[in-house]
Amino acid sequence: MKYLFAIFFVLVCVTASAQFISIEVKSDSTHNTKEALKLGDRVRINEIKLFGNKVTRRAIILRELSLLEGQTIQSDSLDIFLELNRKRLMNLPLFTDVNLYLDKLDDSTVNWDIRVKEQWYLMPEVAFQLADRNFNVWWTEQNRDIRRANIRLTLKDRNFRGNMESLAATVQIGYTQKFALDYFKPYVDRNQKHGVGASFSLARNEETFFKTDSNKLKFVRVPKSYITRQVEGAVSYVYRPGYSTRHLFELRYKDWQINDTIVKLNSDYLQDAEKRLKMLQLLYRLEINKVDNWNYPMEGYKIINYTVLRRGFEGMKFQAYVQTESGYFKKFGKRWYTSNILRGRLTTPEDQPYILRNALGTQSEYVRGYEYYVIDGSQYGLLRNNIKFEALNIKIRDLPLKYLPVIPLRIYPKIYADFGYVRNKFEGNSYLNNRWLGGYGAGVDIVTAYDLKIRVEYTWNHLGEKGLFLHLDAE
Repeated sequence: MKYLFAIFFVLVCVTASAQFISIEVKSDSTHNTKEALKLGDRVRINEIKLFGNKVTRRAIILRELSLLEGQTIQSDSLDIFLELNRKRLMNLPLFTDVNLYLDKLDDSTVNWDIRVKEQWYLMPEVAFQLADRNFNVWWTEQNRDIRRANIRLTLKDRNFRGNMESLAATVQIGYTQKFALDYFKPYVDRNQKHGVGASFSLARNEETFFKTDSNKLKFVRVPKSYITRQVEGAVSYVYRPGYSTRHLFELRYKDWQINDTIVKLNSDYLQDAEKRLKMLQLLYRLEINKVDNWNYPMEGYKIINYTVLRRGFEGMKFQAYVQTESGYFKKFGKRWYTSNILRGRLTTPEDQPYILRNALGTQSEYVRGYEYYVIDGSQYGLLRNNIKFEALNIKIRDLPLKYLPVIPLRIYPKIYADFGYVRNKFEGNSYLNNRWLGGYGAGVDIVTAYDLKIRVEYTWNHLGEKGLFLHLDAE
């Protein structure tokens, strides 16, 4: 919901300031920098000049570039080189716009001008967020109950000290009361390869789900009594040897507490831990990201693998799982794109506390068309296939907003088909486990500033059900 308010605000600003705004449409025409500047076969980068980085340090920008001062490149590759580096800088959560230029010194030497427009890094974020899994569940099954919403205030600096450090404090009221602190420093060494982070959070609820019945969550509420409490703390280390590869190691402590009401309704909720589960979790995450746009990829591929080891201090068996995500994105026509995204998880042993058995239907893991269902299990697979058409790709410039002078706007009509499978050794009365699931449909994606994504989709599933669904995330 916070994004809908943001869109409304932007549209009002655009309408009110129309006489001052220029619109730049993406051009498909080719440009030959070598011929335009009359350069030789190879050129050397003499100097890199930065403009507009009032907060961001020079080293943070240079870290992302494919060439540095003194290095050479084939002149025929200059246009590809400039576009590649523009996309690299736009992948940073720092800029609203990036433009690159070459300034000829002689036939074999150029200066490289990089002009950026910085985002608004330090600002309070007020968000209205639904507690349910998606908008449709809240609107239809929960009858638009305003009690099932959170109001969150976050004070965040996304470019602390100009080093792309992230520092945030969050206070949340509503369905889930929460307090959280987060810090991440991407680079602690001169070579900019090693980073560290830490986080801490407290949360409590008067209402929570206690079991899954016929692939639907069942809730219990005890007014004026917090029936669940959670404490989490984590420290992390990141190693980034190159532009596309990241290794993350994280040690996390979790402490769940529930009251007698939940134990009576579902003794399997925390299993032998009964009313309190304290757990250590060690995570290793490998990311190889070769896509053009990290926020909304259109070309390239990415692989993300998780290996997680969990151990409860008492009342919980040792658990290990491997989770993977692979995505392949390709342009196959002038404005046509296709994508295939495969996700899956394998867990051992299969007998785990109910709270740890989530598979499809929670967060971003679901077969489209089954947004109303929860499918628990220890192993699952999910395949998403899309064909998209770029209907609009523009930049609205010269806005009278200091930290939002440029608004990119892209619109992609699409068709899609999803397939999924969840294995659950203890399926109970679930009728969607241990069988193939399929959903297909058509929709439109809207992508704009500050990583905002809106998906409106009309989907059919194998049960013969159909409906219009709204999502505020990527696929």
